[in-house]
Amino acid sequence: MGHLIPLAELAKRLVAQHGFTLTFITLGGSASKAQSAFLAALPPSISSLTLPPVPLDDLPPDARIETIMSVTAIRSVPAVHDILRDLQSSTNLVAFIADLFGADTFDAAKQLGIPHYMFIPSNLMMLTLMFHLPTLDATTTCEYRDLAGPLELPGCVPVPGRDLLHPLQDRSNECYRWMVHHARRYREAEGILVNTFDAIEPGAAKILRKKESGRPAVYPIGPLIQTGSPAGLYGWECLRWLDEQPRKSVLFVSFGSGGTLPKAQLGELALGLEMSGQRFLWVVRSPSDGGESSGSYFDPHGKGYDPFGFLPEGFVSRTKNMGLLVPSWAPQIQVLAHGATGGFLMHCGWNSTLESVVNGVPMIAWPLYAEQRQNAVMLVEGVKAALRPKEGEDGLIGREEIARVVKELMEGEEGKRVGNRVKELQEAGTRGLEKDGLAYMTLAEVANIWKGLNVM
Repeated sequence: MGHLIPLAELAKRLVAQHGFTLTFITLGGSASKAQSAFLAALPPSISSLTLPPVPLDDLPPDARIETIMSVTAIRSVPAVHDILRDLQSSTNLVAFIADLFGADTFDAAKQLGIPHYMFIPSNLMMLTLMFHLPTLDATTTCEYRDLAGPLELPGCVPVPGRDLLHPLQDRSNECYRWMVHHARRYREAEGILVNTFDAIEPGAAKILRKKESGRPAVYPIGPLIQTGSPAGLYGWECLRWLDEQPRKSVLFVSFGSGGTLPKAQLGELALGLEMSGQRFLWVVRSPSDGGESSGSYFDPHGKGYDPFGFLPEGFVSRTKNMGLLVPSWAPQIQVLAHGATGGFLMHCGWNSTLESVVNGVPMIAWPLYAEQRQNAVMLVEGVKAALRPKEGEDGLIGREEIARVVKELMEGEEGKRVGNRVKELQEAGTRGLEKDGLAYMTLAEVANIWKGLNVM
């Protein structure tokens, strides 16, 4: 869903601004009620098809999600070919866009002579890393966390090796080899659309917007965040609660659809929020065993669900006048858009980052997995739109440190500086998507290329 939501926003813009129709092709094994409902609610010009499931029983039981998605994509190439051939016979098919784990499906488009593009739901730092990964792989033998110094990517803030993309942290794991494989294939794209904007990554944007031999054209077309309201009333009690709070007084705490903390860290976070004395709205989820969360990524309610039972004794009653606890899910965009929300303690997923920026909400960076740690480095050291608490020697972020950073964001001078910076980015992102704005014109450039391919 984290990839599908920005792709759907791209599809809506291509329909509304450029008159295209679009068809989503989703992986057979990824279907869920949420995904089906989401796709069914899209405008009539956007249809969807689901690929047949492929056998995965030869994969080891502990295969990482990156491996599962990669294997599913490559084994789905014949089915993608058949769908594209049918679309080619019934429509004027001008382009095929693959997700970042779907570079192998370029083969289906190539066989049919269809221009093939890629969509990156993350940022230019992620894309720059992927462009450089094959060279990095060939010239480095140690684990990246053991590099002598931070990795310096063109146009990007230096990133310590331990903070690089999580699937790259174990070179012996199959998912590492898949990431290197995808990175090589990225250069076969005829263009790469990225859900970011120049003001938040000026250095990388300046470099990647220049045409370079052997590298696809890169098109920053964001920030694309979800529009429209979630179905049903679940979670809306928190918006009524926010209505009763002073302006910019509440810290929103959420780790995204897949983020969970180990029990010890959950306890420290609770006590740190309490010690801070700040109002908070916290989306609480049951703890993981180890702190990293591929399992909950797809099954957030997998364990008998009472997340409040894992919080420190007496915490719920002691904080009932300063905070609101919500189990599992809240309407995040509506919360971030609310006038009472003054900060966001978040996992640095790129969708959540853009949602916070678009709504002008300063951030506390608490990354968990995927590319979130390198996003955190970018947001804190490069963009200066977030504060980041320091981990202790035991790997936990302690309650005192949590209280300090929360108070600083909500009341301190650093918090004001971060808030002003986010406001600047909010204005730049909004301007870029307006007619004649940079992101608007960038998407129009791509649309005009596709319209020029019209052969009917």
